[in-house]
Amino acid sequence: MTSVVKSPYTNEQVVAWLRGLLAIAWADGNFDPQEQEIIAALTHELTIDSDLASFEKITPQELASVFKDDTVAAENFLRTAVMVAIADGTYSSVEDEIIHQFCQALGLQETALVALRQTLCDVPTAADTTTLPTDEQPQIDVLHPVRDWLDGLDIHDPKVARFLCKMIPPQCPFERDVTLFGKKIVHIPPLCKLNPLYEQLVGLRFRALSYLADECHEDVTEYC
Repeated sequence: MTSVVKSPYTNEQVVAWLRGLLAIAWADGNFDPQEQEIIAALTHELTIDSDLASFEKITPQELASVFKDDTVAAENFLRTAVMVAIADGTYSSVEDEIIHQFCQALGLQETALVALRQTLCDVPTAADTTTLPTDEQPQIDVLHPVRDWLDGLDIHDPKVARFLCKMIPPQCPFERDVTLFGKKIVHIPPLCKLNPLYEQLVGLRFRALSYLADECHEDVTEYC
């Protein structure tokens, strides 16, 4: 799929951008058939070998060499990397390590990532250092810097917009009860109740859809 809208990013930047996002999407080493279909479509669009086994992940050094002269693009890439990492409702230590390496290579501050790391990573020390609010201790929104930082992302490239529309779920998965022998044994809440940054994901997906529809004049029904 091509677009008549001119991206402010070079083709080299867009290819590096999507390779970086795919590295995050693959961080857990396990992806379902839907994810494989998304990745195959993207690699085909970028004229990269669509064989998943032969796709070469980008290194932090490669990423830095592409974005070294464009700090704004580098930070927008990092924002989308975090969005892809939390799209499934979890932010793992494996994903965090990759994003940390990207951030260091790009020479960007990690202020927002530090807050995210303390609350969402599967790191034992995160739980040990968390204190619950009391009547005398008001609850503090530790993710406020992350929300502000993520909300600052604007969409300016159709390929990146399509990737985000495919990777971010179009709707909040339904809550459900798990039953055994006719008795409820556990209640699973909807993803929007589990992911404290769900509103940021929804907002980003909406901006990506609006960009494709309003600026690129593309049919976005396939993403709805």
